[in-house]
Amino acid sequence: MLSEESKDEIRQAYAALIDGKSLSPRWGQRQMIAEIANALARMDAENSESSPQVAIEAGTGTGKTIAYTVAAIPLARALGKTLVISTATIALQEQLVMKDLPDIRRHSGLAFDFVLAKGRRRYICLSRLDQLLASGGEQDPLIPLYPDEMQANAAADALPVYQSMAEALGRGEWDGDRDGWREEVADSTWFSVTTDHSGCSGRRCPNVGQCSFFKARDALQQADVIVTNHDLVLSDLALGGGAILTAPQDTVYIFDEGHHLPAKALNHFSAFCRLGSTRQWADDCRQQLGQGAAALAVAELSEAMLKLQERFEATAAELDVATQLLPGIDGMPLPRDPTDSVHLRFEMGEIPAHLAQQSERLAQQFSQLQDRLQRLEDRFEDAMDGDLAGIDSTEAEAWYAAIGAMLGRAEGNLALWSDYAAAPTPDTPADTEVVPTARWVNVISAGGGVTYELRSSPVLAAELLEQYLWPQAAGVVATSATMTALNSFERFILHSGMPRSGSFKVVPSPFDHARAELRIPAMDCDPGDPEAHTQCLVESLPRWLDPAEGSLVLFSSRRQLNDVYQGLPGEWRDRILLQGDYSKHEILRRHREKIDSGTGSLIFGLASFAEGVDLPGDYCRHVLIAKIPFAVPDSPLEAALSEWVERRGRNAFMEITVPDAALRLVQACGRLLRTETDSGRVTVCDRRLVTRRYGKALLEALPPFRLTIE
Repeated sequence: MLSEESKDEIRQAYAALIDGKSLSPRWGQRQMIAEIANALARMDAENSESSPQVAIEAGTGTGKTIAYTVAAIPLARALGKTLVISTATIALQEQLVMKDLPDIRRHSGLAFDFVLAKGRRRYICLSRLDQLLASGGEQDPLIPLYPDEMQANAAADALPVYQSMAEALGRGEWDGDRDGWREEVADSTWFSVTTDHSGCSGRRCPNVGQCSFFKARDALQQADVIVTNHDLVLSDLALGGGAILTAPQDTVYIFDEGHHLPAKALNHFSAFCRLGSTRQWADDCRQQLGQGAAALAVAELSEAMLKLQERFEATAAELDVATQLLPGIDGMPLPRDPTDSVHLRFEMGEIPAHLAQQSERLAQQFSQLQDRLQRLEDRFEDAMDGDLAGIDSTEAEAWYAAIGAMLGRAEGNLALWSDYAAAPTPDTPADTEVVPTARWVNVISAGGGVTYELRSSPVLAAELLEQYLWPQAAGVVATSATMTALNSFERFILHSGMPRSGSFKVVPSPFDHARAELRIPAMDCDPGDPEAHTQCLVESLPRWLDPAEGSLVLFSSRRQLNDVYQGLPGEWRDRILLQGDYSKHEILRRHREKIDSGTGSLIFGLASFAEGVDLPGDYCRHVLIAKIPFAVPDSPLEAALSEWVERRGRNAFMEITVPDAALRLVQACGRLLRTETDSGRVTVCDRRLVTRRYGKALLEALPPFRLTIE
C-alpha cells in the first residue's frame, strides 16, 4: 500500500509544480500519477511475488513526463532505487535533460539530481588518442582502430582534429563527449579515437583516472535519475545488468516511447554476418597477427599468435565454402541493378541441410577462435599488470585492445553461425507451438558483383524481455501515446511479454478532438490498384490541399511519394519539402520558416514523419494520409511472424497486420492536434476504411474526430 507520507509528498510536489508553472491540473495526469504510484508502492511489499509493471497509454497532451516523474521519484528515492528514464529518440532525451527535468526540479520542491547516460562509443578513448598523436595521426598498421567497412581519414585531415581535442581536454574545455565537441566530426575520424567494451582495458588502462567514459559512468552511480535510451538499457541488461547502468534489482525503469521497446529488443538480440567483409577481416587479422608474432619479444605470445593465424586461415577457408554454397540455394535472388538489394527468407526459419552443415563447421571454427582469442587477451591483460617479462604495459595495452576487438567480432559471428547450425531443416520441421526465429539472406550489389549477408532474429521480443527485464527490475513503467492497438493492449503483451499480472491503463487525451475533422474523400479506386491510386492522388491533391497553410502529407512507400511528387504541376512541386532532399531537422526548420513568413508549406514524408514530429498551431492544419499504413509486405520479420500465426490455424492479417496498421494510423493522425487550441483536418485517402470489414475497427481506434465520409 502507498504510505500516507508518500502520498503527501507526491500531492505536494504536483500541486507546487502546477502552481509554479501556472498550469491547469489535468484529470488524465492525476490518473497516471495514481496508477504509477500505487503500482510502484508494491516494491516495498514483503513477500511480493513479482516486481510491479505498468503499461499506460497517455493521449497527446496528458503531460506524461510530469506524471511519471512526480509519481516515481519520491518512491524510488524512499526505497533506495535509481530511476532510469529511457527514450527511443534523441529528441526526447534532449527535451528531458535540457527542459523538463530542470523545470520539474525547480518548481516541484523535489530534491533530485539527474544525468544523461550514453554508450562508450560516444566518448573519446585517451589511449587511442595518445597513440594517434604519437604516430602523427597514422593508424598503427598492426592494430586497426576503425571498423573494416569504414575507410580511415588521411592523417593530414585527422591529425589537426586530434590535436585540438587533446588541447581542449588538457584545458578542461571539453569532457570527451562527442556530442559536446564544437564541430561536426566525421565518423571515420571519430571511430579511430573511441572504443567499445571489447576493446577497452577498463580499470587497468593507464588513462582510466582521466577517462571520459568512466567519469560519466561513475557519476551514474550517484544520480537519483538517469536519462538514457532503450538501446543502452538493453545492452546493459544483456551484459547481466549493472555493467553500465545501475543493477536492475536496484532500478525502476520508465520506458517513455515504450511502444518501441519490443522492436529495439529484437534489433539488439539479432545476429548477422556479411560474408565479404568478414572474409576480408579474417585475412586482415591473419596478417596483423603474423606481423605481431615477428615483432613481439615474448616467445609465448608469438607462438599463440602464430596458432591464431592458422585458425583464422581455416576460418577464412570455411567462409569461402559458404560463399560458394549460397548462390546454389533454391530461390536465391539476384539484384536487378547496382543499387538494388534483395533477400531470401527461409520459411519457418528452416534452412537447407547443406547450409546447416556448413554453419556447424563455421560455428566450430568461430568457437575455437573465440577460445584462443580469449586466452590471448588474458595473457595481454597479465602483461598490463606487469606479470609478463619482455613486454611493456603500453604495448600490452594496445594489443589487448586489438585482440579484444577481434574477440568481439568473433563472438558476433559465433552467435550467427551457432543459430544457423541449430536451425530446423526440412527433414526436421519446426514445432509450430514454438515461436520461430526468422532467418534470411540479404543479397547486396557490391563492386560489380554481389555479397551475402546472413541474418537471424527472434520474431517476438517476449521471451527476451521475460528473461532480461520483467523479473529482474525493481519496477517497470512503459508509456506512450500509442501503447494499444484496436483499443487493446494485446499487441503490446504479445510483442513485449509483459506479464498479464501487470497494470494496464488508458488515459485519454485532454484535447477536444471535435475541433478537428476526419475526412474520407470520395475516390473511384483504392490502394489495391497502386497505379490508379497514385494517379488519383496526383489529380486530387491540388483540390484537397490548401497551399496557403501548413500541411503534412504522409506516404507508406517512397515509390508512391516520388511518383505523386513527379506527377504534380511544377508550381505545386515548388511548394513541397520532400523527404530525402534534406535532413528531417532541416525540412522541419524550413517548413516553420515558410509558415512564419506567411507563404504556406507542404511536407511530403514517410513513416519517420508520422511519429515524433511536433508542429503545433498553424505549422500543421492538415494531415493527409495517402493510405492505411500496412507493414511493408516483404519485411522478413513481419512475414515470419505472420507465417507462424497462419501455421497455427489463426488469421495473421487480423491478429498482426491490422493491429500494427491501427497503431501506425493513430500515430499519423496524432500529428494534427498538438495543443489544446489546435484545430484542423485529417484526410485518409483510402476507401478501405469504409468498404472493408476491418475498416470499421480501424476507424473506432482513432481519436473521436468529427467524421465525414464522402
